[in-house]
Amino acid sequence: MQIKIHSRTVKMATSKVLAIVTVFSIIPGGILSDIKGPRGLETQHLAQKSTYPQRRLKRSWIWTQLFVPEEDPSLGVIGQIKSGSDRGDLSIKYILTGEGAGDIFEIDEYSGEIRKLKKLDREEKAFYVLQAQAINRNTNEPEEPQSEFIVKVQDINDNVPQFQNEPYVSSIPEMSPAGTTVAQVTATDADDPMFGNNAKLIYSILQGEPYFSVEPKTGIVVTSWPDLDRETRDEYLVVIQVQDMLGLSGGYSSSTTLTVILTDVNDNGPTFQRQLYTFNVPENAAIGSTVGRIIADDGDIGINARMTYSLEDDLEESSTFIIKTDPVTQEGQLLLAKPLDYESKRRYKMAVEAINDHVDTRFLPLEEFKDSTTIKIVVRDVDEPPAFVSPVYEWKVPENAAVGTVVGSISARDTDIHNSPIRYSIDKRSDATKSFRIDANNGTIAIVKALDRETSSWHNFTIEAKEETQNHLSSSVVVFIKVLDINDNVPRLARDYQPYICEGTQAGELIQLLSAVDVDNPEEGHHFYFSMVPEKHINPNFTIRDNQDNTAGIVTRRSTFTLKDRAHYFLPVVVADSGTPTLSSTSTLTISVCRCQPAGHCPTAGVESLLLSLDPGVKTVLGILVCLVTITVLSVLMLLLRRHKRKQQEGLDVGLKELELPDTVSQKVLHYGETGGRRVNFCQPAIPLHPQPRRRERRLRKEEVRASIRMSLGESHFIGPEDEVFRQFILDRLAEADQDPYAPPFDCLQTYAYEGSGSPTGSLSSLDSLTGETELVQPFYNPRVVKLSPWCGSGEEDTTF
Repeated sequence: MQIKIHSRTVKMATSKVLAIVTVFSIIPGGILSDIKGPRGLETQHLAQKSTYPQRRLKRSWIWTQLFVPEEDPSLGVIGQIKSGSDRGDLSIKYILTGEGAGDIFEIDEYSGEIRKLKKLDREEKAFYVLQAQAINRNTNEPEEPQSEFIVKVQDINDNVPQFQNEPYVSSIPEMSPAGTTVAQVTATDADDPMFGNNAKLIYSILQGEPYFSVEPKTGIVVTSWPDLDRETRDEYLVVIQVQDMLGLSGGYSSSTTLTVILTDVNDNGPTFQRQLYTFNVPENAAIGSTVGRIIADDGDIGINARMTYSLEDDLEESSTFIIKTDPVTQEGQLLLAKPLDYESKRRYKMAVEAINDHVDTRFLPLEEFKDSTTIKIVVRDVDEPPAFVSPVYEWKVPENAAVGTVVGSISARDTDIHNSPIRYSIDKRSDATKSFRIDANNGTIAIVKALDRETSSWHNFTIEAKEETQNHLSSSVVVFIKVLDINDNVPRLARDYQPYICEGTQAGELIQLLSAVDVDNPEEGHHFYFSMVPEKHINPNFTIRDNQDNTAGIVTRRSTFTLKDRAHYFLPVVVADSGTPTLSSTSTLTISVCRCQPAGHCPTAGVESLLLSLDPGVKTVLGILVCLVTITVLSVLMLLLRRHKRKQQEGLDVGLKELELPDTVSQKVLHYGETGGRRVNFCQPAIPLHPQPRRRERRLRKEEVRASIRMSLGESHFIGPEDEVFRQFILDRLAEADQDPYAPPFDCLQTYAYEGSGSPTGSLSSLDSLTGETELVQPFYNPRVVKLSPWCGSGEEDTTF
C-alpha cells in the first residue's frame, strides 16, 4: 500500500511570504496520487495564518490510493482518508464532496472510511474526482485544507470488439498482381486500451483463402493470388474475424464479411464463331432495310466489349451494302445502301472486320483486338412493277394554251427479263378538273379543256403505268402542271366606294383614297395607274391624284359645295394595269354632298343627299310603300289584341260555369254595360305566367264556405265597419286570398262592401230575395235596375245596366 503525505510550510515575515515547501513522502506498498488544493482555499489559509505570523503549523493528509474494479458486485469500504492531526478522539469530522459523493460513494465522518454504494462501469466513467475536508468538531475550523483525490475504475475484459461501417464491399480490377490492397476493415473495443490486453485486437481470415489475406494488426485485406480473372469468377466473399486479448483464450471475437468485386479490363478480343455468313435478300428490298446480323463474341463487358464493324473494300462492290454496330447488342447490322437488280447482279461477297474501340496492350498484343469473317449475299428474283424514268414530273403551260396542246410525256419500263408492254392512264380519283388526257401507248399528255389560272393555278394528278401481263403489276407517279398567268383580267377598284363631301370643303382637300385589285398575278407584281376619263373640258369640281403606289386620291378643285346647289356629283375613274397588253376599266363614283358634323363626320353617310336627288315619282312610290307597311303592322297588332281579349272572355265563362254554390243562396253578379251592350268585367281570370303549384294547405270544405258566406251576409245588416266581427271577416278573407295559389291574380280586385241600413233604395242584396222576382228601384239614380240572375239554377240571360 502506498501512502502519500503532502505538507506545506508557510512562513510569514512582516507582510511577505518567505517560502512554501512541499514534501512528498513515499511509503512502501502504496501508490502516489497527486493531491491538489484549490488556489482560493490556499489563499484563505495564508490570509488566516498571516494574522499569527509567529505561529508555525504542520498539517498533513494521509490516505491510500483508491482503485475499484468495474462490474464488482460487492459493496463496502474501498479505502480511507485521514488527517495527520487525527488522534482517534473523534474530534475530527470528515466531509466528502465531488463526483458521485452521496450517490456512488459515502464517507464515515468519524473514521474517514469511504464506502462504495453501487456497481461501477469503466466504459461509462473511468474515474471520479472527489474532494475531502477535515473539520475540528470543537472549533468548527478546518484541520486540513480541502484537497482532491481520484477513485480509478479498473478495467476488465467485458466488451466484444465491433466492426465499423459493415458490411464491406470493395472492387479491384481483374488481373491485379498479388499484394494489391482490396480494403481495410476496422474494429473497435470499448475496453481500456492502456490496461492489459483487453482492447488489443488481432485480425484473421475465416473464408477467402488462398485468394486473399489480411494483415493481423491493421486489418488491411490484400490479394494473395495473382491475375484473378473476371470472366472465370467476378465476385468473392471474404469472412474476416477480429479477437481481443491478442487472440489468447478467454477473449472475445466477432466477424464481418467483405464482398470483393472484380471489375473488367480489356483482356479479351472479339472473335467470330463462323467464318462464313450467308444471307438472301429480294431484289425489291427497300434501301435501308436490314439484310442480316452478325456478331463477334467478346468476353469483356461495358466499354471493353464495344467494337466497330467495317466492310473491307477488297471484294466485289461492297458499296452496295453498309454495316453498322448496334450499340445495345454489339451486333453488326448489314443494311442495303443501293437498289438491287436481279437481272444485273445476283450475288455479293465481302469481308467484315470487327475491332475493339478501346484496346489495352498491357494484357494482349494489338492484333488480338480484332477479327474478321466473310459475308455472302444472294439476290432473289421478284416480279417488279414498271419503273418510271423520273420519280416526279412537273411542267408549265400558259393559261391561254389551245386545246390539244401537248404538255409533256412520261415513260416507264418493265425492269424484269420479260420486258412486258406498258399502258398508261390517269387516275380518275386524282383528276378533279379533267383538263388533260394521256395517250395510253406512248404516255403523251395533252390539254382537253381551256385553262384558267385564276380558277386553278396548279393541276396535280396521278399517272398509272400497268404491265400487260397476267399479274398486271402497276406503279404510279405524280404529275404537277403549273398554269402560267397572262394578262387577261381588267383591274377594278378595290371596293364599292361611296365618297361624300362636306358643305364648306375647301379646294385641294382629299375626300377619298382609292385602291385597285386585279386577279392576275404578274411575276413583277401589280402596278396600277389612276386617271380621269379624257374630255374636252377639265372637270371643274374634282381631280384624280395618282400616288404612284397603287393608290390614288380624289381631290376637290373648288370650294362652296352645298346641298342647295347640287346633292351629288358623278366622277368616272379609269384604272389601268401594267400588263401586256395593258387592260383598264372605268368606274363611276357618286360623290354626295352632306351636312357634316363639326368633326367632319357625315351622320347620314350621304343618305340625305341621295333622297334630295330622287325624282318626284320615286319619292311618291317610297311614301306609298311606307304607308302600306305601317297599315299592315297596325292591322296585325289589332288582330292579336282582339284574339287575346277573346281568349280571356272564354276563360271567364268557363270559370263561372265551374263555380258551385248551394241552391239556397242566390248571389248576384253585376255587369256595368257601356253603350252598345259591351260588358267589362272588373275581375277576369288571368292566364298565369307560370304553372300554379299544388296547394298543400288544408282547404275549407264546401259546408264551411257556405256557412261563412251565410253568416257574413246575414249579419251585414246589423254590424258596422268598426265592428270586430266585420274586421275579422275582412282579415280572414284577405288571408284566404293570400294563401290560396288558385286565387285570382294580383291585378284582380276583390271587394267586400258594407251596405248599411240608411240607403234610400233599400238593400240590393239577394239574400232576402227568396223568390228572385222582386225588382229593385233606385229613385235617386236613373240607370236601369232589373232583376239579377241567380248564381245557380237560373236559365235566364244576364242583364246589363
